[in-house]
Amino acid sequence: MIRKYLSISMIFLYTLLLFSCKQGVKSDKSEQEKATLTVTIEPQRYILNQIVEDNFNINTLVPPGTSPETYEPTPSVMVEMSKSDYYFIVGDLGFEKAWSKRLVENNPNVKVIDCSQGIELIEGEEHHHTDEKGHTHSHGSLDPHVWSSPSAVKQLAKNMFNAVVESDPENEETYFTNYDRFVNKVDSVDKVISDLLTEVPTRSFIIFHPSLGYFANEYNLHQHSIEYEGKSPSPSQIKSLIDIAKKENINTVFIQKGFDIKNAEVIAKEIEADVFEIDPLSYDWDTELIKIAQILSRDKDNI
Repeated sequence: MIRKYLSISMIFLYTLLLFSCKQGVKSDKSEQEKATLTVTIEPQRYILNQIVEDNFNINTLVPPGTSPETYEPTPSVMVEMSKSDYYFIVGDLGFEKAWSKRLVENNPNVKVIDCSQGIELIEGEEHHHTDEKGHTHSHGSLDPHVWSSPSAVKQLAKNMFNAVVESDPENEETYFTNYDRFVNKVDSVDKVISDLLTEVPTRSFIIFHPSLGYFANEYNLHQHSIEYEGKSPSPSQIKSLIDIAKKENINTVFIQKGFDIKNAEVIAKEIEADVFEIDPLSYDWDTELIKIAQILSRDKDNI
């Protein structure tokens, strides 16, 4: 009886181990067979990750620390792009204007999703300026930096969610749960930022590249960019910006990775402002926006 009991136990254990091994093989295989989704920048990858978790491989075209205005993709980037089912574009970034059409033409099976669809776009700061006589000039270009606004990010997420469900309808319930959780998270981030910016010392700031236009628009702030129409400013433009800064009591100058900081430092010294490095292209979208709000809300006299 004892031998019979042991043999049955051994068979049971063997079957269990065999089943576990098969499950392990199946899991590894599914890992290899995951579909790939491509995004242009890291904040998009952050949003998409919140929705799909590890159900897809996510490929970012513009590497961290490089500018999506000037980045030129390598051949390996083209190869990665060809593996994607979907390519999520921000909408109108410099990189996308220059390369997305070419990437898509070379990869006709990749479906392109415009993440800015449904977002009310604002005019680009670098294409909207006031001359020495006080006349405003516009050049008609729209600001593509929509991810700096929590309300716009909710629309980005909605567009991504709809595409993901179209790609993998079997897991719609999971994606919806994740999407809903993320929307609540965005609302929480918005609340933190709103509270921080309720009574800021000044509602204006200077930034080298005008990437916080939607952030400024959402929280009743005013962004002044050092960069002028995508180029470094002339001495007269710097002087004009310094005059504006003094008039509006600006005490914050933001610089970003990958951009020249010399002009920012000159202006900051002239207006006695503090210089802070920020990264609007950071993967940690929520942390970075809250950090920006914390900087703007600081009491300069108590630093």
